[in-house]
Amino acid sequence: MEVRRLFDFLDWQLQTHPRPDAVCVKKDGKWRHYSSKELAETVNKVSLGLNALGVGKGEKIGIISGNRPEWNFVDFGTLQIGAVVVPLYPTATADDYRYILDHAEVKILFVENEAFLQKVLSVRDGLAHLREIYSFEPTSGARSWREVLDAGAGGDAGRLQALKDAVSCEDLATLVYTSGTTGNPKGVMLTHDNIVSNIEAVLKIKLFPEPAPGERYKALSFLPLCHVFERAAAFGYIYRSVGIYYAESLEKIADNLKEVRPDMFTTVPRLLEKVYDKIMAKGADLKGLRKKLFDRSIALGLQYGLPESRTLGYKIELAILRKLVFSKWREALGGNVKLIISGGAALQPRLARLFHAAGIAVQQGYGMTETSPVISALETTPGARLDSVGRVVPGVEVKIQPEPGYPPGEGEICVRGRLVMKGYYKNPEATAETIDADGFLHTGDIGKIENGFLFVTDRKKEIFKTSGGKYIAPQAIENLFKESPFIEQMMVVGENQKFPAALVVPAFAALEEWCKNENVPYKLDHPRVKALFDLEINRFNERLAQFEKIKKYALVPHEWTIESNELTPTLKLKRRVLNEKYADQIAEFYKE
Repeated sequence: MEVRRLFDFLDWQLQTHPRPDAVCVKKDGKWRHYSSKELAETVNKVSLGLNALGVGKGEKIGIISGNRPEWNFVDFGTLQIGAVVVPLYPTATADDYRYILDHAEVKILFVENEAFLQKVLSVRDGLAHLREIYSFEPTSGARSWREVLDAGAGGDAGRLQALKDAVSCEDLATLVYTSGTTGNPKGVMLTHDNIVSNIEAVLKIKLFPEPAPGERYKALSFLPLCHVFERAAAFGYIYRSVGIYYAESLEKIADNLKEVRPDMFTTVPRLLEKVYDKIMAKGADLKGLRKKLFDRSIALGLQYGLPESRTLGYKIELAILRKLVFSKWREALGGNVKLIISGGAALQPRLARLFHAAGIAVQQGYGMTETSPVISALETTPGARLDSVGRVVPGVEVKIQPEPGYPPGEGEICVRGRLVMKGYYKNPEATAETIDADGFLHTGDIGKIENGFLFVTDRKKEIFKTSGGKYIAPQAIENLFKESPFIEQMMVVGENQKFPAALVVPAFAALEEWCKNENVPYKLDHPRVKALFDLEINRFNERLAQFEKIKKYALVPHEWTIESNELTPTLKLKRRVLNEKYADQIAEFYKE
């Protein structure tokens, strides 16, 4: 069969490699497996149920929920009748819900539970288009989603096939609202072909390792399905007949890894950094020979992929340390992990080297919602540049447009191909600003291409000038300093000032461990702690040009989070918010 629309992935799995565990969730302490057949049958009931309730082609269906099989049921069920899925972040505010649900003209909304329902009901008066709300879990003020299933039970299979046949690959499949750092979210219009073509392009570069004959892979899913990165991964899993296991929560990931023993998962760099921090904290407690072996494994791992790793001696020593030390890293991730795909932000090269040295392929991808989402990805092959975001995927054209303040060969990354969105919903002005007359989408990211590998170095809108006229690329500097085991987050400031300065969030677990080992009070204002961070700042300043060096900094006593409105749902810094919040401290940097 030909795969042209998103729901064709499900039919493909059912016809070619059906699984007993297509999607799985843990309930009452036990894993509930939905087979490919059960998944397809439930999806069909949702399609016929929505159709019976009067949902027509092109109408909008909203979902506010954490990851669970019902997400897939409603997603595929909506797509099969040509309706449009509008996913909303569970972490969004009530005002965000009001804006998105009204702007998208959502007719029917599915929520996970009472908490999300109440948030929506608080703004319900302003939602003229919303006809009905259904809940996956029992609530006091919404109908059960099972009423939709009941409405579709015993439906006409011929009717469903006709509805599916009426859906074109060029039809709108989903509206994904971007979590902008300023202004209202923009609704990205993605067609079936946008996402299908992108998934097929990614699979062509063999990002997924091929299973052995008779082997069936499993994936653990914990990034939000409302984000196009995880949702596209889920479509890819279903296409490749990879069983999807939904983690119970972020706090339970470690337990679920041991239970499921997945072969792969997607993640964001922050979570890998936390895994690394825990490993380093445990290593710091080791003594004697075990401590020496741990330290040597880290030193060797940091050389992985560099010229010094090509010697026979290096390979022999690494093989030994993989058995003695790195095997424990793999066991902490379930013992089976063959591939981790990192996206959403820049992955520190040292982390990629260390995980690869441990025998765990951490591959970085680059993309955005507007590109469905993958522009480039690292292949799981020798010789891949682990400090890059890989090669541009097949069928995608990239050009680097020169920008002031950047060296030759470096500039804005512009993209053309089937992956580029139709545009922003009800916003032709923003569409015209983003997609030029030649069809190139301007990403707003700064990058360069070296030997076929794409590097993302900064955000165009974030670059600023000092009063001396020098351009500062803050993201590149921040990513450099975050290589320190003691620096968790950082924001560089200094627009129109004499020099750059920085707000620094310590890696609190690593700092606490250091204080314990050094017999120093765990206080940010302690002189020894200040001396430690002075040393770290100076150490990384040595790798910067004179005008880029951080001259002053301040330690921030708490982590920046989505909940505190300092990060977007995709974990990017809300620079405007942070500039306002720390305005007094920033002003202090530049007092004469």
